[in-house]
Amino acid sequence: MARILSTKKLTEAQQQLLLNTSHSLVHYDAIKITALTDNFPKQPIKNAIVTSQNTAKLIIENKFQIDKLFCVGEKTAGLLYKNNYKVALVCEYASQLAEIITENYADEDFSLICSEQRLDTIPHEFVEKNLKLNEHHIYQTTSRHQKFDKDFDVVLFYSPSGIRSFFEANPKMTSIQAVCIGTTTAKAAESYVEKVAYSSQTSVESVIVKAVKILQ
Repeated sequence: MARILSTKKLTEAQQQLLLNTSHSLVHYDAIKITALTDNFPKQPIKNAIVTSQNTAKLIIENKFQIDKLFCVGEKTAGLLYKNNYKVALVCEYASQLAEIITENYADEDFSLICSEQRLDTIPHEFVEKNLKLNEHHIYQTTSRHQKFDKDFDVVLFYSPSGIRSFFEANPKMTSIQAVCIGTTTAKAAESYVEKVAYSSQTSVESVIVKAVKILQ
């Protein structure tokens, strides 16, 4: 039986995916999300790029007016679609989304709705193509440090900021198997550990399935 740690609190259904395998689970939130209401868009947005469920939840809760959404991840897109937002395009990775937008929608205005700690993937692509991109940093992430006395066999990571938070509190835990939500998070994990794997899709469930397969 393996000891698994998730750096994000899991729903009951997500927990069962692991507990049904007889492995033990500990889960906590490695980062805290704080809304930056002063940065909320003051006018309706024509085309918005959304790369995380945190952003999607704030859009829904605060009833942002957006004509069309371009999303990273089926979960993020589905959340917005269920709340009557029009989703024009969904990709698994930010790099794919940025490439398609800059090649096929170059004449349209776009806004990236994101955190203060956003990655450069999408803005860099717009700069490379000499295209304008508006940005709205509507929340910030801060570390929630929790030190663990016992080692884990597998640790599940969902963002570079979550990785940073975990290793700031547990710098000696370098023999773990890291399982990450995608290639960007996996690349961040490689700065701390040697054993790194990533899920085929950008969803929590996909990360869990990947971890279970590794432990078989």
